[in-house]
Amino acid sequence: MGLAAQVAASRSVTVLLVGETGTGKELFARGIHAASARAAEPFVAINCAAIPETLLESELFGHEPGAFTDARSLKRGLFEVAGSGTVFLDEVAELPLKLQAKLLRVVEDRRFRRLGGSEERALDARIIAGTNSSLETGVADNRFRADLFYRLNVVRLELPALREREGDIPILANYFVKRHAESEGRENLHLGQDSISALERHRWPGNIRELKNVIERAVVVCNGDVIQPHHLSLQRRSYIPLVESPAGGGVIRIPAEGKSLQAIVDEAIHTTIGLTGGNLSAAARILGISRPTLTRKLRDEGSARRTILASS
Repeated sequence: MGLAAQVAASRSVTVLLVGETGTGKELFARGIHAASARAAEPFVAINCAAIPETLLESELFGHEPGAFTDARSLKRGLFEVAGSGTVFLDEVAELPLKLQAKLLRVVEDRRFRRLGGSEERALDARIIAGTNSSLETGVADNRFRADLFYRLNVVRLELPALREREGDIPILANYFVKRHAESEGRENLHLGQDSISALERHRWPGNIRELKNVIERAVVVCNGDVIQPHHLSLQRRSYIPLVESPAGGGVIRIPAEGKSLQAIVDEAIHTTIGLTGGNLSAAARILGISRPTLTRKLRDEGSARRTILASS
């Protein structure tokens, strides 16, 4: 937290937040913003994986009337809307290469143009990027620009998974109970000790987001003042390990002659999809990536196989 406080005190340093899905990267980014001299200015967040590539450029940079077929009026992009505040680019690893080049110029020169416009505009906002996948791997696979990676990776903050923060689980759980109970007008509602123990034993593949949802449901279904283990419904949220005994899960074997990293990644993906019965959302959570990332990896693998077949 000391480094985070130092980062907040710095007005312009670029920050890269790295952590599994659900570890609270946006919440952490908001905390940096709130503790900074920019706190009174806008905080603008965008999920780079949630917006189609054709719309993402306009969302980031804005557009002038006539910039493309449906551009009938002027639109201010998020870099412009943020003003002197903070722009949080979540899942930045999913940015298309074309937009990575444009983002690099924004980060380096602190200037941008609306689509269809000729006027350069100064960027005053701080940029915080978030990722749940390895940008280093993306650079090695030519999916992420090395120069952009180095520009974003000025101050790197690693957010540990909730299962690695056992002491934080009761604190966060009680906070969520208090917040949701107050909104329901049930200020006396609290967690029983057995419930706290159950929460501490859970593996939390969905991290803080999963904990928040579990508590929100428990507040709704609990009729008394004490939340008991059966209110938490953790038995239907069990963690599925990627590698375990053949009877209970998937096993990835590496032969003596070796196996490429890409082959191991592909096998891990298909093993996990098999463990979840084809549920891509659940598989993505176990793998610690977003569903769009998982879908893209499956698509890339299929393209690579077709290329190999065509050349053979």
